Amino acid sequence: MDQQYHSKKLAGSLDSVGAAPAQEPRTITRVELLDAVYNACPTLSRAEARQLFEMTLEEIVGALVQNDPVKIRAFGAFTLRSKRERVGRNPRTGVEAKITARRVLTFKPSPTLIARINGDALVEE
Repeated sequence: MDQQYHSKKLAGSLDSVGAAPAQEPRTITRVELLDAVYNACPTLSRAEARQLFEMTLEEIVGALVQNDPVKIRAFGAFTLRSKRERVGRNPRTGVEAKITARRVLTFKPSPTLIARINGDALVEE
């Protein structure tokens, strides 16, 4: 999929410093991920690729719901953290409000992913 995800080249002139104008980040959607799975596995039908993709997501979600961490080598780890109940404050009015206890999803990228994002040499895990 890495080869399929390339940002479009910037059109237009360079700014006064000689740099290309800033580009809005693109969001990869579920459909695009599904298409990448389908294109990477030519022996699968589109329906089979969708089923494989959905089953993978369901396994990840199911593990997280059961409070099990999900670790994907060379990508990162998804974990749930429990946050205790606390008192928050509205920044405009200063009025206190109770924030209920809840679980939050966290993601910690692997060193390999961080290196790829930063353009460094790949790090073996």
